[in-house]
Amino acid sequence: MVRVLLIEDDPTIRQAYTLTLRRRGYQVVTEATGAAGVATARRARPDVVLLDAMLPDVDGFDVCRLIRAESSVPVLMLTARDSDSDVVGGLESGADDYLVKPVAAPVLDARIRAVLRRDARRTCEPAVLSARGVVIDVDSLAVTLDGVPVELAPAEIRLLIVLVRNPGRVLSRERLRTEAWPDGASAGARAVDTAVQRLRAKIESDPADPVLVRTVRGFGYRFG
Repeated sequence: MVRVLLIEDDPTIRQAYTLTLRRRGYQVVTEATGAAGVATARRARPDVVLLDAMLPDVDGFDVCRLIRAESSVPVLMLTARDSDSDVVGGLESGADDYLVKPVAAPVLDARIRAVLRRDARRTCEPAVLSARGVVIDVDSLAVTLDGVPVELAPAEIRLLIVLVRNPGRVLSRERLRTEAWPDGASAGARAVDTAVQRLRAKIESDPADPVLVRTVRGFGYRFG
């Protein structure tokens, strides 16, 4: 049974959501304050957190950051604040989804199931990627080459992760740009080539004659 932690200070809303979720087969644990919610998230290990953005003791965005600092549990923000800045703030605090109250029961159920599916896919991915002496800890984003730590910029790490996940495959510049940049459309046309050059300078023994990140002329790049 999926365990839901509901952090909501309004007793009427808290009771309504609790009844709705239990009728749909969820196990529900509730808290009315941010501090209690963070403690319960740590102790009860819920499968998903429903978090009100407006709590009496701690701002919901800060609660989300505190939970996210200790766990990768999916977090759905529930709030009456629907401005673009509030939505962006919620997502940037680490929330997986942002729902404006009131939320219909079928919609809430569907959103919970959607984040659980995404979380299941994430947990199926290996925590460590390795190929040709390159090892990447996906959680900490630490990179080593033949056991020696390598300091990479965020774009270089994202690019390397995509390449190492696909060893021996030729990947187009467009695919690399789409997968390695949070908003691929905003990355310039030369972003991939520039990142590859910088990456080679840090992981290739001879960047002018690369053996790890190889150019496939007219198409893209291949790792190994």
